[in-house]
Amino acid sequence: MQTYTKEERLYEKKIITELFEKGHVFYSNPFKIVWLQCEFDGKYPAKILISVPARNFKKATDRNRLKRLMREAYRKNKNLFYNSLEGMNKKVVFMLNYTGKIIISLNEAENKIILILQRLAKENEKTP
Repeated sequence: MQTYTKEERLYEKKIITELFEKGHVFYSNPFKIVWLQCEFDGKYPAKILISVPARNFKKATDRNRLKRLMREAYRKNKNLFYNSLEGMNKKVVFMLNYTGKIIISLNEAENKIILILQRLAKENEKTP
């Protein structure tokens, strides 16, 4: 199932605040990932927040294009990540922040996001 619904988006202020206060951080150039295991309601095992700072891209059209690319790459490749989380019976929230200075292609974004999702799955295996 390759959809991206509102239930998969992280928008609750309480959880976002907890993510920034207690979350674990790692970098995979050009992305910064902040993640945290926590309990939340919903049928999906993960929620994602996608961010492109205005500091690096002044034009909203550029920021929106990057967010669309990131959402599409996540939507197409989230199934393997979901399967590993459901196998461990864990729920994860994470933020994907674009820290690069240039607009990347969909293929580049997809390759990086696949690596990020694999690393997130490994990090969650380590965490009790």
